[in-house]
Amino acid sequence: MASIIDGKARAQQLRQSVAEKTRELKDRTGVTPGLAVVIVGDDPASQVYVRNKGKQALEAGFESFTHTLPAETTEAALLDLVDQLNRDDRVHGILVQLPLPDHIDEQRVINRISPDKDVDGFHVENVGKLVIGADGFVPCTPLGCWMMIRESVESLSGLNAVIVGRSNIVGKPMAFLLLREHCTVTIAHSRTQALDELCRSADILVAAVGRPGIIQGDWVKPGAVVIDVGINRVTDDSGKSRLTGDVDFDGAVERAGHITPVPGGVGPMTIACLLSNTLKSATRAAGQE
Repeated sequence: MASIIDGKARAQQLRQSVAEKTRELKDRTGVTPGLAVVIVGDDPASQVYVRNKGKQALEAGFESFTHTLPAETTEAALLDLVDQLNRDDRVHGILVQLPLPDHIDEQRVINRISPDKDVDGFHVENVGKLVIGADGFVPCTPLGCWMMIRESVESLSGLNAVIVGRSNIVGKPMAFLLLREHCTVTIAHSRTQALDELCRSADILVAAVGRPGIIQGDWVKPGAVVIDVGINRVTDDSGKSRLTGDVDFDGAVERAGHITPVPGGVGPMTIACLLSNTLKSATRAAGQE
């Protein structure tokens, strides 16, 4: 039976650490970390996520700035707002909530954010730094996954890591983080052949494709670390909906050494890592790093 990786507890520890370091930064320099979140449109899931970010930012001692724009906002107007936030010394982290409406070029908006305030880690400069192993901002979800993996395994050097999913947000940055740890990394995707056999070779298995239960329990290597990034809402025969991951948890928990649940695994770590990145930006801006 696998050890359950408690993402809620780990995230709480990280948030507490961020709050303590924020108090120290304020005492030393008078600088208060500021996080600005921009949301375009009225997507309900995005609104809930943005509210949680703002609430946790305030609890950490940050200033929180939320800009809610109508769905018909032009790309030019959104870029102008990003420019304003880039110039605002009170703002150390800028996050534009994705997805954006179809008429707005997401990558153009992301690359307009100052790399020094790109706490989501999606700017092409920060992506490049991750690839070459330089110090930049790492996307929050894979960063949280990496932290949980590091705490589950004494040494990652030489282990086989399989990442199912090749997105720019999770799969690709996760691969480069594990390469830094000297893992042998394989990225699998929708066209990968014999996916089950590949998964069975993984000492570390990261599922991030958004397809409920795609990773079956008997695909898990005994003793493996399984990180389930998937968050899928499914409806059972009675009409009740529930959240489930990309991994068949009930089957995998019997074989894995460590496994994240859904919910309560990766999700809480994402916002905690966002706060950590924002504190890092504020610390740099104050000349304390």
